[in-house]
Amino acid sequence: MPTLYLSPHPDNFQNHRVLIAARYAPALPEVVELPEQGLPPQPPAPCPVPKLPALESRLGVWVSGPAAVAHLLSPERLRGQGPAGGALVQQWVSYAEGEIAPAACTAAFSALGLAEQSKQVVERAVAELRRALAVLDGHLKLRTYLVDEAVTLADVTVACALLLPYKYVLDPPSRAPYPNVLRWFLTCVNQPQFQAVLGPVKLCEQARGGDTPRPKTQAEHVGPAEKGPAVGSAPGPGEAPVKSASQLKKEAKKKEKLEKFQQKKEKSQQQQGEKKVKAEKKEKKDPGVLTYDAPTHPGEKKDVTGPMPDAYSPQYVEAAWYPWWESQGFFKPEYGRQCVSERNPKGLFMMCIPPPNVTGSLHLGHALTNAIQDALTRWHRMRGETTLWNPGCDHAGIATQVVVEKKLWRDRGQTRHDLGREAFVREVWKWKNEKGDRIYHQLKKLGSSMDWDRACFTMDPKLSCAVQEAFVRLHEEGVIYRSKRLVNWSCTLHSAISDIEVDKKELPGRTLLPVPGYKDKVEFGVLVSFAYKLEDSDEEVVVATTRVETMLGDTAVAVHRQDPRYQHLHGKRVLHPFTGRRMPIVCDDFVDMGFGTGAVKITPAHDHNDYEVGQRHGLDCITIIDDSGSLINVPPPFLGMKRFEARGAVLEALKQKGLFKEVKDNPMVVPVCSRSKDVVEPLLKPQWYVRCEGLARGAADAVRRGDLRILPPFHCKTWFQWMDNIRDWCISRQLWWGHRIPAYFVTVDDPSVPPGEDTDGRYWVSGRSEEEAKDKAAKAFGVTPDKISLRQDDDVLDTWFSSGLFPFSIFGWPNSSEDLQVFYPGTLLETGHDILFFWVARMVMLGLKLTGKLPFREVYLHAVVRDAHGRKMSKSLGNVIDPLDVISGITLEGLHAQLLESNLEPAEVERARQGQKSDYPAGIPECGTDALRFALCAYTSQGRDINLDVNRILGYRHFCNKLWNATKFAVRALGPGFQPPPGPEPGGAESLIDRWILSRLSLAVELSDVGFRAYDFPAVTTAVYNFWLYELCDVYLFCWRDWGLEGTVEFSLGIVRAVRSLRADYNLTRTRADCFLQCPDSGAADAASRCSPYIRSLSSSGRVRVLGPGEAPPAGCAVAVASDKCTVHLLLKGLIDAEKEISKLAGKQGELQKQIERLRERMETPDYGTKVPPKVQEADAAKLQQSRTELQKVMEAVETFQRMI
Repeated sequence: MPTLYLSPHPDNFQNHRVLIAARYAPALPEVVELPEQGLPPQPPAPCPVPKLPALESRLGVWVSGPAAVAHLLSPERLRGQGPAGGALVQQWVSYAEGEIAPAACTAAFSALGLAEQSKQVVERAVAELRRALAVLDGHLKLRTYLVDEAVTLADVTVACALLLPYKYVLDPPSRAPYPNVLRWFLTCVNQPQFQAVLGPVKLCEQARGGDTPRPKTQAEHVGPAEKGPAVGSAPGPGEAPVKSASQLKKEAKKKEKLEKFQQKKEKSQQQQGEKKVKAEKKEKKDPGVLTYDAPTHPGEKKDVTGPMPDAYSPQYVEAAWYPWWESQGFFKPEYGRQCVSERNPKGLFMMCIPPPNVTGSLHLGHALTNAIQDALTRWHRMRGETTLWNPGCDHAGIATQVVVEKKLWRDRGQTRHDLGREAFVREVWKWKNEKGDRIYHQLKKLGSSMDWDRACFTMDPKLSCAVQEAFVRLHEEGVIYRSKRLVNWSCTLHSAISDIEVDKKELPGRTLLPVPGYKDKVEFGVLVSFAYKLEDSDEEVVVATTRVETMLGDTAVAVHRQDPRYQHLHGKRVLHPFTGRRMPIVCDDFVDMGFGTGAVKITPAHDHNDYEVGQRHGLDCITIIDDSGSLINVPPPFLGMKRFEARGAVLEALKQKGLFKEVKDNPMVVPVCSRSKDVVEPLLKPQWYVRCEGLARGAADAVRRGDLRILPPFHCKTWFQWMDNIRDWCISRQLWWGHRIPAYFVTVDDPSVPPGEDTDGRYWVSGRSEEEAKDKAAKAFGVTPDKISLRQDDDVLDTWFSSGLFPFSIFGWPNSSEDLQVFYPGTLLETGHDILFFWVARMVMLGLKLTGKLPFREVYLHAVVRDAHGRKMSKSLGNVIDPLDVISGITLEGLHAQLLESNLEPAEVERARQGQKSDYPAGIPECGTDALRFALCAYTSQGRDINLDVNRILGYRHFCNKLWNATKFAVRALGPGFQPPPGPEPGGAESLIDRWILSRLSLAVELSDVGFRAYDFPAVTTAVYNFWLYELCDVYLFCWRDWGLEGTVEFSLGIVRAVRSLRADYNLTRTRADCFLQCPDSGAADAASRCSPYIRSLSSSGRVRVLGPGEAPPAGCAVAVASDKCTVHLLLKGLIDAEKEISKLAGKQGELQKQIERLRERMETPDYGTKVPPKVQEADAAKLQQSRTELQKVMEAVETFQRMI
């Protein structure tokens, strides 16, 4: 086992770096703590340890310094994937040591009072730290980690270098400009390996001033900048040495120089300030908000003949294209063919939009849906398939009626009842025709390539006919029936509502909530206990309830049959204290003996569980709350009270009768209507229901057989849970706006036919017209039609009923049409997973039942969009973002103004304002449609939630800027007379670098195609992003000339990375050092010579020369091994420390020796030749040879530097 020697100081971040790296390895080393200058007692080898941390391997090899030790202790996966990844990791490690650590230590030590530094030194260190954070923030905008997709030594080293600043220097305002760094830092320090070493990391809340420095040790008097990048600990206490006269003299001279420098700096700033004042007279237009001003009529093609603007502007780029696309018919399936039924050997793709509410405006959920669907549609269209993406809009029964009712009251002071049903419906249509197209305009702004000529509204005559036909058919078959059951009732809307319109508000305990119609807030989250007296006895049974007012409707008390406390009460009765009702004590297994007293009050007419108990035991169902939420069928003084006012009155009456026991906090869930914000009341109502068991069985079997695919597959479990345990569907809504139910109550003018009741299904008939319904009724009762009187049901159908018919109603079903024959069934249904049951399942059930076909072959369910903190989008939190605000940008004041236009309570408005101020302190910058859509697709993982950070969208806006600049460069380079070739096939005259970029393009296309087929949109965006940024822009456009084959280019890129790594090591930000390449064979030397201009450009070198056979590089070079075929010598001419170089190479030497020994031991095991596969043996042999070659070159480099000393 290797032994690790460390300094014991708890804040030594270099120790942390080494220990965290070791935590990723299979086995931990033995750790020995020593003083900073200490050595292990009696070292086994005469090898001095220059500094801690130090590592003694089991072979007796000594390595010191945090970089070398961390490298040797870490597993290979932490060192980067492949040579390219390894080089990037090494660059970040060098950057952390050379740039971040000195600045971080200076700033932290000064803040902690551990080092005396001049103000100028500290300010310079803080400025350098900020520059480093800005570099990191830009790099991490689109990345989770610094290199690759997992933690590497780069993350370990940089995160540890930033530990002291994040703990002691960077308070919240200082962290705010670097959100991506903070996200990455917290991700790192919360990894188990980090936690095992660091424990919980508490971020700085208030920066320390360091005004009371304690006595300094010898080590502390050496400033962090002087110690170099290896310094990292806050030293322990000790006595400060007395300064000599020469030291004081030097300090005085230094202070004098700093004062002169500061005077010059202030004078320069003053002069520049004067110049700026003069320059302000000349106004410059912000290049970021360029607009397209060329005279282009809607539908005309955009004029792109002029020069491209200097800067990328989304408004300029995106202008004028969409109307031209529409005018050309690009979005229509007929484009390029005579008719849609014309056979297309390339296939057909059809998808319908999840119809948004006509009242709605875009939110990021819509944007995500449309970004995915439009990408898929355009991909299928580019493949030559007959493609239709059919738009539409939902009439949104409850939401639309609420909007128009509010408008009616605001404008005229009238209710819908003042107008009457027909006049009110006309008002809704008027509003729809004036305002209802807003959502379509927003979808066009997103670039959605739908066939707008086929747009459908669920209240259009064509779709209304389908709804009527579906209801009549299902009613005739007995699938739709009428029954009196408990429903979710909104007392404010006077209507039943669906489960999806019920928000479940979780309460931790006693909470006061606002309820519409009540001046004061209402108490929820408490459990009230009271007693019922037994009949003819003084004994009592204590029950508990969260809704004490409903005890007025109690008809029984339930206990568990096995509860020994109540077995003597089985079959007895209790007396109701206010009504005198004799209520039985029933035994039911649904009772939880461990909750409360184990005795439960039963109110069958106002609780779903109690209703089931009542049905099992034949209990009376007494409705005590009417449609408006007032009490009925109760004795005075409660009669006519509002339900929540009665809550207090009942509690007080129980106290007066001595029946009240206690009230205590009780966590609970309160059902709230999402439309009216009213507390949902379970009420018994006669309603229309769809019998779902048979329909659900067919839908479940379709998935089990594989006829219908649900993606991602983990949603199948949810599908089967719902389908296998489905309840009948209530489709009645007590509204005026919507599809009025085509059912009629029958009254027969014949004494032989008794009057019917509302709940008796025999007295209800359905019909496509009143005449048809009358004929049905006459036949059913055996009378002539003139004896029949009909009353159509006032209710309308649930919006989800018409939406469930959408895939075939949009094509004119039940009537035959060309579109119905061609486009039904569809290809794909894409939507959010949150409406898998409410919409997707109902489309499948109704499609199979009414057409005999599945409405689509595949269902792809995308994740639900949440904010950057993982919270659900909520107006009260201020985190609901209009995608148009992301596209065009909006100020913080503009976001605040939107809150004032909402229906939020004042307290909610203030909370939302604070949320907006926290998340968007400078508002939202203009990102453009392309960046928004690209970001949404990049975010789309096959999971359940997306935590969307607007800053990441801005990062893709910068990517768009890169595309703009690349295009501009290419257009300028190609010249005005350039004509592209007629086809994509190579002409044969392409250079080798041309062929290389074509091969990379081919790979990007292949990866994109694979990603689209698998609905893996992040794979597509990654392929596009990497090709444009790292291959086209960084390589091909940078060096547009003839160089070697693809392998040669990769070989040369390895050299470039090695040179860049050396430049980073020695901070050569501006100097162009000469580069000498040493190659072992003529092939590698020839390739390097041909690529030397390319290497020179990309590595920012002075000149690049390949050394001849036996030729030695000049003295004074830094050395890096690019590969086993090339060693890089960078001429520094006195800019380096030879001893430091030898120390670095010693670490590399120890690493290689360890790797060679590990490979040799592995290959010398007795059963290696028989058990290890031949390919693995070959790979091991190659690794061993490569390691030995690199070790030889390292040893040669050490000798070279030793000669320089």
